[in-house]
Amino acid sequence: MYLVIIGWLYVTVLMAVAEAQAPNGTVLGAIVTFVFYGLLPMGILGYILGTPGRKRALRARQAQAAEQARATQAAGPAPAGSPAGAAVDPHAGGEPPAAAPDGGALPVRKEP
Repeated sequence: MYLVIIGWLYVTVLMAVAEAQAPNGTVLGAIVTFVFYGLLPMGILGYILGTPGRKRALRARQAQAAEQARATQAAGPAPAGSPAGAAVDPHAGGEPPAAAPDGGALPVRKEP
């Protein structure tokens, strides 16, 4: 994938140089040629072709996080003073959440 992108950018750099050196060409035309024929299409192509790799990396990070969570759960609760104690869910065994008064809906105020 990278070889194709590098090759096409090389071609567009040569096109831009030819545009700038032409008798009726301009440097602005060379920049526009390079951006619209080189950078923009290759950026889109690189993004599309890189999607499977990004998905694999995301799945690997999620699997690693799940493995760490399983290891933390298997180790049991940590002492209160340890840094691992901060990873424990603060609502895991405490009081139930507060309910609305008289079983009705909670009052809602307007946003300022």
